[in-house]
Amino acid sequence: MAGQIPQRFIDDLLARVDVVEVVGERVQLKKAGRNYSGLCPFHQEKTPSFTVSADKQFYHCFGCGAHGNALRFLMEYDKLRFPEAVDQLASRVGLEVPREGADDPRAQARERKRQEGVNLLELAASFYRERLKMSEGQAAREYLARRGLSEEVQRDFGIGYAPDDWEALKRHLSARDIVEAVQIEYGLLVQREDTGRTYDRFRDRVVFPIRDVRGRTIAFGGRVLGDAKPKYLNSPETPVFHKGRELYGLFEARQANSRLERVVIVEGYMDVVALAQFGIRNAVATLGTSTSEEHLARLFRMVSEVVFCFDGDKAGRQAASRALEAVLPQMIDGREARFLFLPEGEDPDTLVRREGREAFEDRITCASPLSEFLFDQAARGRDLARVEDRERFASQVLKAASRLPQGMLQTVLLGELARRTGVDQSRFEALLAKEESMAVTPAEPSVAPAQAPVGRGAANDVQQAKSGSLGLVARVIQLLVHEPSLVERLPAEDDWCPEGDEDAALCLELVRLLRAGRYRSPQVVLAHFQGSAQGQRLAVLARRELLIPRDTRGKELEGLVDYLQRHRQRQSPQEEFEALLARERGGERLPLEARQRLQELLVELMR
Repeated sequence: MAGQIPQRFIDDLLARVDVVEVVGERVQLKKAGRNYSGLCPFHQEKTPSFTVSADKQFYHCFGCGAHGNALRFLMEYDKLRFPEAVDQLASRVGLEVPREGADDPRAQARERKRQEGVNLLELAASFYRERLKMSEGQAAREYLARRGLSEEVQRDFGIGYAPDDWEALKRHLSARDIVEAVQIEYGLLVQREDTGRTYDRFRDRVVFPIRDVRGRTIAFGGRVLGDAKPKYLNSPETPVFHKGRELYGLFEARQANSRLERVVIVEGYMDVVALAQFGIRNAVATLGTSTSEEHLARLFRMVSEVVFCFDGDKAGRQAASRALEAVLPQMIDGREARFLFLPEGEDPDTLVRREGREAFEDRITCASPLSEFLFDQAARGRDLARVEDRERFASQVLKAASRLPQGMLQTVLLGELARRTGVDQSRFEALLAKEESMAVTPAEPSVAPAQAPVGRGAANDVQQAKSGSLGLVARVIQLLVHEPSLVERLPAEDDWCPEGDEDAALCLELVRLLRAGRYRSPQVVLAHFQGSAQGQRLAVLARRELLIPRDTRGKELEGLVDYLQRHRQRQSPQEEFEALLARERGGERLPLEARQRLQELLVELMR
């Protein structure tokens, strides 16, 4: 059902559920006084720093800063969207989730369309699975048997077969009153432009359903049995499927192990399924695209380590270079990326069959760390005994280091670069700082804080969006998220932050987090808020380029806070006029200064 979930229902729901029970089903907790403690599920630790309070109905990790209520825990741990987490909590206590605006015809239409697509694709998946069992699926079953896939693995991945028939699925779905236009929209039928004729997209292919993280079928991939081209065929982009965002096998990997720590990224469906057959159940595959930052951001919300698996040929090296570019900005402290290159002519499917599980897992364990691959790539084809080649080598590594988030990896990388080139590390740090400062020039013409309004409403937000300007509190947040260490220049008291500003709550929460956790990496800050409405707002501000030189950012922050302190109680002329007028009408005899001010405001407002 469409519509917004009322806040009063969420409050009532959280009052009914017990956060200790919700967390305890997923984390082993022990009683510790009035609270419960355990190993934090959101970062690796050996000593428990994760606490759940039954009194406050709140969890908090003193190690990584993760905190929240039962709803937030489900969103972070089970990787659920907000409505899904609410639905799951509501089902625990037998409540039906109400939606405001659910009677809106447009909302109902959107919901019907979404449900229509989900039902359609599940029907198609069921059709393909049934056809694999029938006589027409004999060749497909023999193919899967030759590939060594057991019935258990076929069942776990929902593998099916598309008959060698132009309209088999079309007839099946049309008999269930699903119009052809909808079948086309969701990629099951193809329509010829010249004749308008429609026919099944997948024919005489082994079919692999592509599922989202909740296990719902959102698309299909098909592997041809004969010599037809293309060898692999994917569903097109549809209202529920965006190939640059999805990963094949991610749902199945999480089903096999809800507490994944490592994911191996391979190239195709058969690689994922073949590895699963040999007990390696943590492989995923991109869907005909390079690994993107969006793919990696999604994975790193679930695991701390990603291993890229490539062929050892030239194409594999090029793919690895693209993967390196995508993963660099994601490498906040605590994350790990490694690169595994297979012998030429081998892929995971063939290699695991030839070597077995243990040998393949040894290869994964021995995969090159990101730093080693980076240095190896920068040195390829260069003679580091030559000054010019050493300069190009250093420049390439330095360029990659500039894309890393500020943190320990960047520091250690520069130290290793200094060791390999004989150049002092401080020199590289200076060059890196210079490159970063050049990236934010020309300097922003700083708007005098005294000229900016406070507490902007929705209308001003629209104007800000059009003009590209930000409110004062938003500018404070932007400075802090780009350079978290600036929090040390804020006043000890938070009364400078205007309560009426829509960014005030986020600003105060960010300040509290920086003071408590002493985070110094913007990426760690963003990861802390990931998955929440505050996180979305913070990401928007972080993406805006900060056109202020690094050495003036502290003064800029102090200027903004000073202005907010001086004007936090200032009223608009209209508000001040109405307040004085109300006092006079209430029978109060205004002092001379107030009466003069009232006259001045009247003249000002009339103008």
